[in-house]
Amino acid sequence: MKSYLAPDGARLAFHDTGSGLPVVFLHPTPLDSEYWHPLIQNLAGIRALAPDLRGHGASELGRDLPAGGFSLVPDAPVLTMAQLATDILALLDHLQLDGAVFAGCSIGGYLLFELWRQAPARMRGLAIVCSKPQPDAEANLARRAANIAQIRNGSVTAFLDGMTQTLIGATARARRPAIVSELRARMTMTPQALVAVQAGLATRPDSVPTVATIRVPVLAIAGGEDPGVTPAEIEVLCGAPGGCALHLLPDAGHFAAYEQPKNVATLFQPWLRLFES
Repeated sequence: MKSYLAPDGARLAFHDTGSGLPVVFLHPTPLDSEYWHPLIQNLAGIRALAPDLRGHGASELGRDLPAGGFSLVPDAPVLTMAQLATDILALLDHLQLDGAVFAGCSIGGYLLFELWRQAPARMRGLAIVCSKPQPDAEANLARRAANIAQIRNGSVTAFLDGMTQTLIGATARARRPAIVSELRARMTMTPQALVAVQAGLATRPDSVPTVATIRVPVLAIAGGEDPGVTPAEIEVLCGAPGGCALHLLPDAGHFAAYEQPKNVATLFQPWLRLFES
């Protein structure tokens, strides 16, 4: 695994494998870049760039994250989408890449919208898996605040154990029970990082207006067993003027690309051909 320094001095880690079309893979929380490994193994002709987002995996959280952005927990540090986008653009600069195709799941998808707002010229296409442009509803904001309270009360293990049961699809858990322990082992975030991410998710911008500005091809994949992102929410991406290929995996959960890497690869591979020069 390689690393680079973010503008604020935090050391951030990433994988750089293969050759061909550069594709940046942005993982869901609270996992790390290994989430994408099974899918990447099933894709040909790409240079896969898979960073550990700040505070995840081998990447440092950094110091002095701003507080006060999340009104329900005003003392919580906030890992903003803007900060994460700055990190990823610094990675492109580090690798001397003018642009790439991007793929994101969950928080990785939310990050794609921020990257588009900041640097659309560097994005050739957006693949959005189990993510949505809508901000948190009131009920979700309350749940984020409850999550932060649970983490701060020392119940990190219970919090993460619960995520494996809700975010991994029921079909995947029934077909391959070992997937629960595999993904749970990748949930290694510190309590401070978990709090900062929950606050960051709560304060992410409404990206529905951003969809109307996306003039590059979009691939959108929804999981029918995903409790956090509905197919109807993802369908909004069909309004992107660059065109959108929308697919539903009815028996996949929130971690669809890990649960069904071969099925997801069959959707990715023909879409990636759009970018062959």
